[in-house]
Amino acid sequence: MSQRRRQLALNAFFMRFGHHPAAWRHASQRDSGRPDAAYWIRMAQLAEQGKFDTFFLADFIGRSGDGLAGSSRAGISFQFEPFTLLSAIATQTRHIGLVATVNTNFTHPYNVARQFASLDHISGGRAGWNVVSSFNPSTGKNFGLPTPSREERYGRAAEFLTLSKQLWDSWDDEAFDHPNRQTGQFFDPRHAHPVQHQGDYFHAEGLLDVARPIQGYPVIVQAGNSEQGKEFCAEHAEMTYCSAQSIDVGQAYYRDVKSRMAKFGRDPDELFVTPGLSVVVRESAQEAREIFEELQNAVDFSRGVQLMGLDVSGLPLDEPLPADLTPYLGKSDNGVGRTQQLIELARRENLTIRQLALRFSVAKGHIQVVGSPTEVADTIQEWFEGHAADGFNVVPPLLPSGFEDFVTLVVPELQRRGLFRKEYTGKTYRENLGLRTPGNQHASVLAKDEAIAV
Repeated sequence: MSQRRRQLALNAFFMRFGHHPAAWRHASQRDSGRPDAAYWIRMAQLAEQGKFDTFFLADFIGRSGDGLAGSSRAGISFQFEPFTLLSAIATQTRHIGLVATVNTNFTHPYNVARQFASLDHISGGRAGWNVVSSFNPSTGKNFGLPTPSREERYGRAAEFLTLSKQLWDSWDDEAFDHPNRQTGQFFDPRHAHPVQHQGDYFHAEGLLDVARPIQGYPVIVQAGNSEQGKEFCAEHAEMTYCSAQSIDVGQAYYRDVKSRMAKFGRDPDELFVTPGLSVVVRESAQEAREIFEELQNAVDFSRGVQLMGLDVSGLPLDEPLPADLTPYLGKSDNGVGRTQQLIELARRENLTIRQLALRFSVAKGHIQVVGSPTEVADTIQEWFEGHAADGFNVVPPLLPSGFEDFVTLVVPELQRRGLFRKEYTGKTYRENLGLRTPGNQHASVLAKDEAIAV
């Protein structure tokens, strides 16, 4: 077991107007839906002002041509692809980690390895990769791809990550530090380790055309509540983005995923468990509740209801879910863990479909706190000290005001309690998290050769 002192991690995860489905309709919103890089840079700078560990950028790749009359995903879609935006943010920030979501179904490890190596160098060692393998059939149509099985997707993702690491390790850290201008040798060939990969999904030979990342590898992030997701997380992830609506569920997930790590030769301290935290906070709890009710009252039910993995748009809104949900299950097996959480919540509290939509679609299965700074900090402290979380992905329902309130009201309270940093202490994303920097798997070979030469 590592002796690293546990530290609270805070990650900022934003949608354009906020995570609440009605956020874009709120009276405080003035912006259009056009992409606005300056907005995202300001939000990342605000997160850095609050000493957050991570600026997390989701990516919902591809759009279906169906259902163009709707606007159910407003604020999620139609922004920027991650690497372009995070590269711009990297030049305007100094400390915060920059996590890009990349789906392993729609690109090749060589492309992704060079993009992350580039982002890590541009940012001075602050890149992170949220590895996803979800596959929506309508998204696959954009690429002309058939829908793979869940097992295929996870198998491909594991090999994708393995090959990416091989490519990052195709150069030693110091490969380009000492070009010899007298001899004309730009690098010592012993620092190069060409990849020879022949796998089930990928074949690659050669060297990456970007130097090894400053951090060795970007911090590996993964989201998974299903059995396959938890197993993948235990083997590969250094941070997991999960969901849990009660502390006992959070504690069970925490124990489960960390207990799986030993069989992969990993220490539980090598993984940060960071559930989502949906927060509406104001100086008084009453003010917070008023803002939240404004959002709830703006939810549009006129186009029916599609919950996580359930299409119940044709059912009466003010009745509970039917006993047999088979006809209403989606065709995709994405998010099966979240779907099960939703069904359990509905059964446990006997919620109507309207109530369930307002409860689950807002927080999306995450912890929900509406109240004062003290109430929010109490929840964070309880989960952290109770080993239900190592940190949180803060998912504000309303932006930008909801996150401004969190930074100005909640962060100082966490700092006062000694739960959260007052200053960054590391130079890289890994150092700020307290994670080790992985060495190059080939480095010992060169060291051995040099010892023999001596």
